Amino acid sequence: MFVLGTAGHIDHGKSMLVKALTGIDPDRLKEEKERGMTIELGFAWLRLPSGREVSLVDVPGHERFVRHMVAGAGGIDVALLIIAANEGVMPQTREHLAILDLLGVKRGIIVITKKDLVDAELLDIVRMEAEELISGTTLEGSPVVSVSALTGEGLDELTATIDRVLDRAEPRPDLGRPRLPVDRVFTIAGAGTVVTGTLIDGSLAVGDEVELLPSGLAARIRGLQSHRTKIERALPGSRVAVNLSGVAREHIERGDVLASPGWLKPSGLLTVKLRMIPYVKHTLRHGSEVSFHCLAAETTARVRLLDSDEVPPGAETWAQLLLARPLAVLDGDRFIIRSPVATLGGGSIIDTRTKRLRRNRPEIIANLRARGSGAAADVIMAVLEGQQPLGEAELRAACRLPPDEFTEALAALVAEGRVVVLGEERARFLLTAAGWENLRERMLAVLGDYHRRYPARPGMPKAELGTRLRLGSLLLPALENLTKQGLVVDDVGQLRLPSHRVQLTASQQAQVYAFLKALAENPYAPPSDLIPEADLLNLLVSQGKVVRVADNVVFAADVYREMVARVTGRIREKGKVTLGEVRDMFGTSRKYAQALLEYLDREKITRRVGDDRVLYQP
Repeated sequence: MFVLGTAGHIDHGKSMLVKALTGIDPDRLKEEKERGMTIELGFAWLRLPSGREVSLVDVPGHERFVRHMVAGAGGIDVALLIIAANEGVMPQTREHLAILDLLGVKRGIIVITKKDLVDAELLDIVRMEAEELISGTTLEGSPVVSVSALTGEGLDELTATIDRVLDRAEPRPDLGRPRLPVDRVFTIAGAGTVVTGTLIDGSLAVGDEVELLPSGLAARIRGLQSHRTKIERALPGSRVAVNLSGVAREHIERGDVLASPGWLKPSGLLTVKLRMIPYVKHTLRHGSEVSFHCLAAETTARVRLLDSDEVPPGAETWAQLLLARPLAVLDGDRFIIRSPVATLGGGSIIDTRTKRLRRNRPEIIANLRARGSGAAADVIMAVLEGQQPLGEAELRAACRLPPDEFTEALAALVAEGRVVVLGEERARFLLTAAGWENLRERMLAVLGDYHRRYPARPGMPKAELGTRLRLGSLLLPALENLTKQGLVVDDVGQLRLPSHRVQLTASQQAQVYAFLKALAENPYAPPSDLIPEADLLNLLVSQGKVVRVADNVVFAADVYREMVARVTGRIREKGKVTLGEVRDMFGTSRKYAQALLEYLDREKITRRVGDDRVLYQP
């Protein structure tokens, strides 16, 4: 399914031509018919000689409604640039062509209307003027057809030309990520809320759960229509009316995007490649406020120029746009910026997930140039350099490359060592070689600093390293890589550098000696006042020299094992043991006997039953 769109100056016969071709009057509003001009978008459809059916979007030509024209032009495959034979090229002809050029519309037909009002000589002059006008634009070389909507002359040639142009057009691919920019919303009695738009990037089916963005409102598809015919599934590139349940009409507006849930996130800061129209009268200055148009959406935006303080007419630059409200747009989408009275320029969105970039930085501009170059390897590297690490699915979405081209380029980059893979299968992360080197050095530096600050500790807890560097799910695959390289040792969750050895000061060694001596002298009633500082105690525990059964009760490890053996032996002999019996067994106090038994309960060696202990049985 393909969508055609009209463009051109007011009163050059766009709507009349659509009606002559389709039999449908695209001017649906009362004020449009009263004033004889298109104000809002109009829609119709046409069956061509080949049998294919196409949609037609009719846009306003008046300068006050150019923003509506931009909303209509965002989803078209072929443009019909309308020029009246009796007037020739006019201001909105030039502006509409500039918009089509900035939006990247590559297929078009120049339609000279009202040929019945002029002679052959003037018609030839207008044709030459039109061919000169489109020179250097995306529509350069487009066929030119002269018609009269009043007499019907030339209409057959026009429909045949449309067929020939579409023969060379490829259908929009189904990327599995349906989104429908809403250009109309209304209610129908007995049906409820209906939105219309051109479906891109995927398909929709009756019964699908969807969401409206940027609001995030959930809805379900009750019904679908295309060209007033009920359908069960809408394919990419088709004009669709979607009947929604679960959402009210007043909660939807033009520019919202209908999408399958979860994958599309609104953004309020966009990095873009911007081109100014050659004939604008003023330069665009850093910090200027403009109106921003993308697909059917519109909002105001503040311009941050990244490599200059102003952009002259006809020049290209890199910029960031701070939107007044977040919009659901994607990398690669085309946009237009306007002043209150004129179109200024436009271009393509490079990054919707960007952070605020620093201005006048050559390395940042070089990265943006690589992303805009189109070479698959350059795009992948530039995306990773700008936001790493990324999962493979995230990287694929950000690059917006053909699947086979992306897979081949990524495999080559990994083989060359320019991209590093951490983890496996769906959980793997991708970084540039420099990005991995930076992360590796940061992890080793944090461990080295930890060893210097805590020389008595055998290592750093794994979770603490992840928290300090905010690694999240990247921690485990990164550590796996480091341990395989022999750069980090993982001792049951305690991380250390291979060179690290526990080092005690003379004072600390004296504390340890005095404590172990006291344990040997008082094995069943160890003094609590000699328990060393936490690091030393943890070291002795990790070395297997002591067992800490309570905050202030620590036994020598061999004594603890003896006590466990004697307690469990008594239970096996008599079936149970009491706290008092344990106290008397070791000639100790209630404090130590109770601490021991509660520890054995926690370790699931014993289990308390009333005042007795029995052996734990799962």
